[in-house]
Amino acid sequence: MDPLGAPSQFVDVDTLPSWGNSWEDELNTSDTAAETFQEDTIRSPFLYNKDINGKVILWKGDVALLNCTAIVNTSNENLTDKNPVSDSIFMLAGPDLKEDLQKLKGCRTGEAKLTKGFNLAARFIIHTVGPKYKSRYRTAAESSLYSCYRNVLQLAKEQSMSSVGFCVINSAKRGYPLEDATHIALRTVRRFLEIHGETIEKVVFAVSELEEATYQKLLPLYFPRSLKEEYRSLPYLPADIGNAEGEPVVPERQIRICEKPGAPEDTQEEEAEGLGVDLSFIGSHAFARMEGDIDKQRRLILQGQLSEAALQKQHQRNYNRWLCQARSEDLSDIASLKALYQTGVDNCGRTVMVVVGRNIPVTLIDMDKALLYFIHVMDHIAVKEYVLVYFHTLTSEYNHLDSDFLKKLYDVVDVKYKRNLKAVYFVHPTFRSKVSTWFFTTFSVSGLKDKIHHVDSLHQLFSAISPEQIDFPPFVLEYDARENGPYYTSYPPSPDL
Repeated sequence: MDPLGAPSQFVDVDTLPSWGNSWEDELNTSDTAAETFQEDTIRSPFLYNKDINGKVILWKGDVALLNCTAIVNTSNENLTDKNPVSDSIFMLAGPDLKEDLQKLKGCRTGEAKLTKGFNLAARFIIHTVGPKYKSRYRTAAESSLYSCYRNVLQLAKEQSMSSVGFCVINSAKRGYPLEDATHIALRTVRRFLEIHGETIEKVVFAVSELEEATYQKLLPLYFPRSLKEEYRSLPYLPADIGNAEGEPVVPERQIRICEKPGAPEDTQEEEAEGLGVDLSFIGSHAFARMEGDIDKQRRLILQGQLSEAALQKQHQRNYNRWLCQARSEDLSDIASLKALYQTGVDNCGRTVMVVVGRNIPVTLIDMDKALLYFIHVMDHIAVKEYVLVYFHTLTSEYNHLDSDFLKKLYDVVDVKYKRNLKAVYFVHPTFRSKVSTWFFTTFSVSGLKDKIHHVDSLHQLFSAISPEQIDFPPFVLEYDARENGPYYTSYPPSPDL
């Protein structure tokens, strides 16, 4: 207990700023701008929610000092672990805590157990045991860590606790990668607050100086503070964002059960329809699907013996592998080129995506990473109709994408990309580029030729897309003004190109 008249060492959570109040400038944008932004873009699975953000606090400090209903202690199965969090809690709570813990008779990994707070400012301590991390058992570790956070929150809900202070449960001693663990922590708390938010008023993430940067980086993904931050964070979400409660999804554990594993898929589907049975599958490896080896499949494809449905399923699995890799890989070097970005909408209300040819140093970058970045950005865009504006302006031979790469991209992407692509505006083409485009759309890919529109000036482009709806690279405007004269900001409506 503090000496009479001395300032308390404990910190009242009500005096700490919430995550939602840490970016006031972004939150004070006009309603009209917010509505426009919301209407014109694909939303994140973790929507901007001011009320939820107001419940979340990121605080650099010792969780044992928090004055809230309960704090969380990370320990081992015997509840005797020696780590900075536990040591501080035991020191401040006093000797009675150790006696109380002996009555619990340990705690299994992923479980949560309750004791009094004793001399702490917090009324209760929730003890939990994080998993030991080994890469070969990553799935089990993810599920156990999710259980830690979920069970702590469930216990807080059952005990009608108004505030909970979390330490970082994955202690360094147990070897769990901090960033991976933070994703699980944040999304589990986010999903719990979405479903049971009325039961808890405050959730505090108490972090050390080493942990703070990771939480600062990842919090916007799960608790965006504005529509703009929600949109900016979308490409950085991992492939596995969990189910509706934040629990990790493990496709390999979902097994397809069918009456005749060796029978052709089309026959099975017909029989299933007759019986009214759902034989849907999620397992993607050959054993789970009973598909045999990949080489045999490829031979069947060449011989024309695989059904169209089987081909589509195989293509979808291949695309999903690319998408998972795109969401997990660091693509910041490709993003920094600003060669692909979303801008406004065309005259038909379709999303406009811009590709800047001059910003693609083909000979200097990993083109597989460029393909991953394209998939990462476009996967959410391509679910509805969109158009591409390609600025060929002032490109050189070092910027030209070869036909092999374009063919690979066209073959890899999902069918929604092709179905929902309504137009490609090829701005400032050269004679050579027109010839190359004709050969590519005639002999390499099908169904694209009629969507290509060669645009010699921005004036032509503006008959399909208003100039206010496009973010132009400055050199494009300068080149067009020099070659075709300056453009004006308003044009009478005219038919699509």
